[in-house]
Amino acid sequence: MASGGGGVGVGSSAPSSTVPPHRYRPYRLARTLAAHTGAVSCVKFSNDGRLLASASLDKTVMVWSSSSLSLLATLAGHSEGVSDIAWSSDSHYVCSASDDRTVRIWDVRSPAGECVKVLRGHSSFVFCVNFNPQSNIIVSGSFDETIRLWDVKTGRCVRTIDAHEDPVTSVHFNRDGSIIVSGSHDGSCKIWDAAKGTCLKVLIDDKTPAVSFAKFSPNGKFILVATLDDTLKLWNYSTGKFLKIYTGHVNRTYCITSTFSVTNGKYIVSGSEDTCVYLWDLQSKNMVQKLEGHTDTVISVSCHPTDNKIASAGLDNDRTVRIWIQDTA
Repeated sequence: MASGGGGVGVGSSAPSSTVPPHRYRPYRLARTLAAHTGAVSCVKFSNDGRLLASASLDKTVMVWSSSSLSLLATLAGHSEGVSDIAWSSDSHYVCSASDDRTVRIWDVRSPAGECVKVLRGHSSFVFCVNFNPQSNIIVSGSFDETIRLWDVKTGRCVRTIDAHEDPVTSVHFNRDGSIIVSGSHDGSCKIWDAAKGTCLKVLIDDKTPAVSFAKFSPNGKFILVATLDDTLKLWNYSTGKFLKIYTGHVNRTYCITSTFSVTNGKYIVSGSEDTCVYLWDLQSKNMVQKLEGHTDTVISVSCHPTDNKIASAGLDNDRTVRIWIQDTA
């Protein structure tokens, strides 16, 4: 599919060409959550939409009610900053990746958010982490240039992949858990067989710019890739060709996470080093809104699975999580 022709359907519903056009409704700031004492590195809504987790360089993960935005638990145990978090499919567990070289699994249903497993094996900072859809395997990426696969039940490392020649910046499963996409500062984006650990495809292989983030679209057909040249690209996984380029934000230094918004139309959402959150129309590539309010780089964004709600996280001169909503009227 050429970038100029046809619609790109990223969700699991009907093709985008069948969806009637709608008028874009702008987001507005609803709440600012200021509880972390260090840079907020990651925000993620749970899959059931009831909870929001935030990770910080203050060594904690905080769990919030996504409706009342009250703080429900502070998960403490890491001895260094936390770079990434991910939810299990049933929204019962959070895993966290830390500079202390470990991944921790937390039971958010327990009264104090008990740590149920500590995954040890990486020889440097663990930078990125994700559950597979079945939530029996966790994938982690590290500054030690490897990807590790962990058995959730036992906490054992079941596979180590010598994946890249520089730190691994992102790891993400597709919708059935059969393949993993990884990005790295070495400028490559690779696709891996999750069961065998073999490299199926190299999507990008340039020394520069570094690949700072990569994730599958909800339907698993496309991969959104961020590179440290102020660029987001949407790739067709099967053909290995890119279809769309999204620009206008600033991303030269940090591994800023981006995501898909599919609750009210289809949009790409990303943080930016100019302290804003950017939204683009997925099809037209047009920027539709720039959300202002943070006072440092917006490193992470997350879209609520059913509501028109975005969470964003700011680095050290900000230290807040901000919640943005669309008015229904």
